[in-house]
Amino acid sequence: MKITRIETFRVAVPLIKPFKTALRTVTIADSVYVKITCENGIVGWGEAPPTLVITGDSLKSIEASIHEVFKPYLLSKSVLQLELLLQGIHQILVGNVSAKAAIDMALYDCFSQYCKLPLYQLLGGYNNTLETDYTVSVNDPIEMGEDAASYVKQGFTVLKIKVGKDEIQTDINRMIEIRRRVGKEIKLRLDANQGWSPKEAVTAIRKMEDLGLNIELVEQPVKAADIQGLKKVTDSVDTLIMADEAVFTPNQAFEVLKTRSADLINIKLMKSGGIYRAQIINHLAEVSGVECMVGSMIETKLGITAAAHFAASKKNITRYDFDAPLMLAEDIVGGGIQYNGRSITLSDQFGLGINHILGHEKENVG
Repeated sequence: MKITRIETFRVAVPLIKPFKTALRTVTIADSVYVKITCENGIVGWGEAPPTLVITGDSLKSIEASIHEVFKPYLLSKSVLQLELLLQGIHQILVGNVSAKAAIDMALYDCFSQYCKLPLYQLLGGYNNTLETDYTVSVNDPIEMGEDAASYVKQGFTVLKIKVGKDEIQTDINRMIEIRRRVGKEIKLRLDANQGWSPKEAVTAIRKMEDLGLNIELVEQPVKAADIQGLKKVTDSVDTLIMADEAVFTPNQAFEVLKTRSADLINIKLMKSGGIYRAQIINHLAEVSGVECMVGSMIETKLGITAAAHFAASKKNITRYDFDAPLMLAEDIVGGGIQYNGRSITLSDQFGLGINHILGHEKENVG
């Protein structure tokens, strides 16, 4: 089943409301879609959003990686040599993880269609339904409380709260207001996006513990490279601490796990470079007794479908952050996962189950 064609095109979908974190503000979901066609007519799809402040990838760098490096390597090779191809894309180019992820998911899509299986079944088939949280962007406490209450009214029972942008007391005030508005039963997760120093993180989390705000976990409280600081926070508080930007590679996961620097790991295909290495990270975490969450960047339903298939296939993945498509003004992907409020159902169509992409191409780069 040889690869005969690799194409890319750009898409851009407005967000319903600006997405704000300690690192950036997003108003439009830009992405590069990749389409791999095989000699027997099977087509696989992948997605790579540019996230400069996290992965360093831009639209142009993603396209250049695919067309100048991966396309010459992959054309005329067989998708049935999947291990060889996936090893290869990580060996022939350093970094550029978003481009790698797009190629990776398209290859898995082709391979699982050939096997006549939905991708989640090919990867392990542990589950076919998930529940996502919903993210509250960082704003003033009153607006965040209003947003949180609105999402709860829509049926979401787990909220991910963005903090880390201002003084820690402002973050504490945000959490007090949100807890007041949503009540005691809603599960709250914090994501500081590297916005605190280790001392600030310990102070803030301990104060929230003392206030009885009942925070389930805090994600990436300190700078990504500060593993010692991450461990200090983990060892100093009762609340669970999750590594996110600190873990892109299996080697980084091994270091965090070996040193017990976090209680949980957030895996994103756009950090790991796709499903292939995401599975390695999850397996390392599982044998270390550490559960994982699978999250995403601001992506359309195409990329989230691939992430959801991976997440649903594994027992050790217990938390899901797949709300990005719900933030978009329009769904341009036909097929894939289906949302019913917070519930996500995976299709039993072969591969990712992508049927078509609506006409939102900005630029063909075939």
